[in-house]
Amino acid sequence: MPAGLSESKGTSVGELAIDFCGEWHEPKDDGPFNIGREGDLEVDDNPYLHRKFLQIARQNGIWWLNNVGTMLSATVADTTGGMQAWVAPGARIPLVFGQTRVVFTAGPTTYEFDVHLKTPAFRQERQVDDGSGTTTIGPVRFTDSQRALIVALAEPMLRREGTGFSSIPSSAAAAQRLGWALTKFNRKLDNVCDKLDRVGVVGLRGGGGKLATNRRARLVEHAVTSHIVTPEDLHLLETMKGKADED
Repeated sequence: MPAGLSESKGTSVGELAIDFCGEWHEPKDDGPFNIGREGDLEVDDNPYLHRKFLQIARQNGIWWLNNVGTMLSATVADTTGGMQAWVAPGARIPLVFGQTRVVFTAGPTTYEFDVHLKTPAFRQERQVDDGSGTTTIGPVRFTDSQRALIVALAEPMLRREGTGFSSIPSSAAAAQRLGWALTKFNRKLDNVCDKLDRVGVVGLRGGGGKLATNRRARLVEHAVTSHIVTPEDLHLLETMKGKADED
């Protein structure tokens, strides 16, 4: 949280702050703080983004993130990767951590901003890597090539420092980055999405068993905020280039 935030007692002014692209905003508790193409935080003039997409408001002593859009959803996670929620249109979630990351995709662009809370209701405990080298999320276990696929899609997001926006590569561009045929890439993408869908990760499949058209964006949002892949995994882009393993 920036040093300039208010330290006033007995008031919510300065209690919550939003960091987007290094710019800080302080919502007040006398009305909703609107985020979107227009509003208190004007994210971008992206035509795929709602004019009013998200709202932050304080009710009964609790700060809430509300999705007031009609088409887009947001991924909300704590910074340890231990908690993640998918906030669909019409849904809301309490902001209870000292730092919460909010990620959403509109058209070809993915955006991130952080919400900092001075007096969080829950304390974040950073997860410890057991050094086994195995990546597991729930019962899901990923092969090196599956992780490389996720890294190829998440590369712009993993290389960016701080909050802001990035573009998710097309399947063809990500396949080329790995030196794979597009058919191989799509098969592995199916496998990764199916694995996560089976353990309850929403947004990776459409109705009638068809994979959602925006599954790449949802996969990246989930994988990065859950720490399935991190910047330390970028080496897989080279080590797995042109290689295959069994899925």
